[in-house]
Amino acid sequence: MRIPIISTIFLLTLFTACKEESTPKPNAFLALDYPTPEYTEYSNPNGFEFSQNKWSSIKENKSNSLEIHYPQMKATIFINYKPVEGNLNLLLKDAQKLTYEHFVKADEIIEQPFVNPKDRVYGMFYNVQGNAATNVQFYATDSVKNFLVASLYFYAKPNFDSILPAAEYVQKDMRTLLETLKWKDKQAAAVAKE
Repeated sequence: MRIPIISTIFLLTLFTACKEESTPKPNAFLALDYPTPEYTEYSNPNGFEFSQNKWSSIKENKSNSLEIHYPQMKATIFINYKPVEGNLNLLLKDAQKLTYEHFVKADEIIEQPFVNPKDRVYGMFYNVQGNAATNVQFYATDSVKNFLVASLYFYAKPNFDSILPAAEYVQKDMRTLLETLKWKDKQAAAVAKE
């Protein structure tokens, strides 16, 4: 009789002694610290200039386009320049079509007009929210000679929540790019070189 009583006491002691109180763990957030942007002037031979984040690098392509790379974020801003040659309505239509092709995956597209009469820069800034392939786009023009389209892409499967911190960082750079965009008068630039 003693063995079952001793066994029972041993088992009760074992189960009560090993029990730890469980405490819920707090929610964790991914801490992504990006450097404070420092801007430098970039001048393109096609006749425009803007402020570029020093943390990024620019690759110029032959066909009136360039890429601004953010390697740590696996992100690139693609910029295409086109001269306006009586085709402004077509260029505007193509730029708007490019943005609204992402409407299927987007939760919302916020349009923000941009007007800078001093530097003759007019355009539209698009914030595309949701799991679209691009989260930020804009176009800019002087309505006479110059037209520029920019789009941000990440080298990852679109997941808005995961890329949000990086997207917000690059979005600020794209706003700075648009706000500092200036068209260079090619004839004045040619005279200045002589």
